[in-house]
Amino acid sequence: MIQSRMIGDAKVTRVLEYSGPTHAPEFLFPEVPKAERDAQLAAHAAWLAPHHYVPHMDRLIVTIQLWLVQAGGNTILVDTGVGNRKKRAAPRMDMLNTLVVPWLEAAGAAPEKVTHVVHTHLHTDHVGGNTIEQDGRWVPAFPNARYLMPKADFDYWKAEYDRGDVGVQAGSFADSVLPVLAAGLVDFYDGDAELAGCLVPEAVPGHSPGLTALRLRSNGEEGYFSTDTMHSPIQIANPHWNDRYIVWPDQARQSRAKVLARAAEREALIMPFHFGAPYCGYVRRQGEGYRFEPAGW
Repeated sequence: MIQSRMIGDAKVTRVLEYSGPTHAPEFLFPEVPKAERDAQLAAHAAWLAPHHYVPHMDRLIVTIQLWLVQAGGNTILVDTGVGNRKKRAAPRMDMLNTLVVPWLEAAGAAPEKVTHVVHTHLHTDHVGGNTIEQDGRWVPAFPNARYLMPKADFDYWKAEYDRGDVGVQAGSFADSVLPVLAAGLVDFYDGDAELAGCLVPEAVPGHSPGLTALRLRSNGEEGYFSTDTMHSPIQIANPHWNDRYIVWPDQARQSRAKVLARAAEREALIMPFHFGAPYCGYVRRQGEGYRFEPAGW
């Protein structure tokens, strides 16, 4: 499934890997007291349901998707999802066989045409599509692309791997990151220098050490790949809620606050990786806090 829109002169396409009511609130937000969690979900159920929360199941809808940017002659993937035929511990991610690659081709991004793969961070569900299996080996899925990775994230997970944790990130570091490094296709980035001719990185650590949001500006319009500063729009109404996958909790809250303030001030279309339909939208000021405004396609 693909959906496209223009941000100025840049064409942005959303590619769905999978989506469903997969996460119990207490699983995704284990540090939030039950009374607060239940009260907030009930208070916001009218707009969360049916695309972000299913009240009668008490399940949050979590999506895995990637984004394609076509701008200035470049064909850019922003993260690559879980990927196919990857052995993973979580059943919902294990040995997928999705149609992401043909959908990318349908959108004009056949594997050989991709010029850049820009990673916001190196978690399992953001790097798995980097490689495909060929003759029993994992090889780069986009052989003509430069794979751009935040150096802080790579250094952190490489240190874990070198200490003997070969299963780091459920095995994705070994089967989806190291093979593209070995192929000589990786460039590391830090700072705020523009990437792939159109994306400005903004460090938002916490969820992972090198987590990076990406700002896309074109012809007076703006988009914002808000990455995993949020897993659900309930966090727009409750910015202090951290998900269970956080590495540095205090920094995650600070980064989320920055992303929400920037998105609201810039009136930028936020393009997360895990929200339910319509998968993107706007952050609007509401009193002392924020609300989510879904964007149409």
